[in-house]
Amino acid sequence: MSLHLGDTAPDFTADSTAGPISFHAWKDGAWAVLFSHPADFTPVCTTELGRTAALAGEFAARNAKPIAVSVDSVEDHGRWVPDIAEVGGVAVDFPIIADQDRTVAQAYDMIHPGEGDTSTVRSVFLVDPGNKVRLTITYPKSVGRNFTEILRALDALQQTDAAPVSTPAEWQPGDRVIVAPTISTDDARERFENVDEVKPYLRFADAPA
Repeated sequence: MSLHLGDTAPDFTADSTAGPISFHAWKDGAWAVLFSHPADFTPVCTTELGRTAALAGEFAARNAKPIAVSVDSVEDHGRWVPDIAEVGGVAVDFPIIADQDRTVAQAYDMIHPGEGDTSTVRSVFLVDPGNKVRLTITYPKSVGRNFTEILRALDALQQTDAAPVSTPAEWQPGDRVIVAPTISTDDARERFENVDEVKPYLRFADAPA
């Protein structure tokens, strides 16, 4: 069964390039970016994991920890890591899980029969500090992920967790936000800066710090 937003992310223990990992204990109150890749030594995956390594500072600034998974072995991961580092131009400092028995892939519904084989598609799960699934994105095997969007989604989730607001289309950090419909315009003007009522149900405001 597929995971839904708001579900508790399944815990698991697995071998990885950083040694044995218990997922919930490993993330330890941080956000996690759990993402699957179809196979080691493949071109799109090499660029994706290299990009993830290059963005280490961006993830850390958001209290987020990336962790990758595929159905290949720790030994294969270990032989592949130098290629990833070469392509990304930076050392790979996040774990890559070895899921040869497909325990993780099955728990997170990462294997899609319509995609042709028993390897994983490009799934992304943003898991919050309370271990809840907050966002999912699934790409086909032929399409590399947009990590700028993953970071933007993390920013949006953290913004909307911090105040009763939502984010409009194409929102970027620092842009104006939408006041929650549960708050009256008068109350919004007391709580937020520069509230603009476009429609009774659509009120923009400066993003709270």
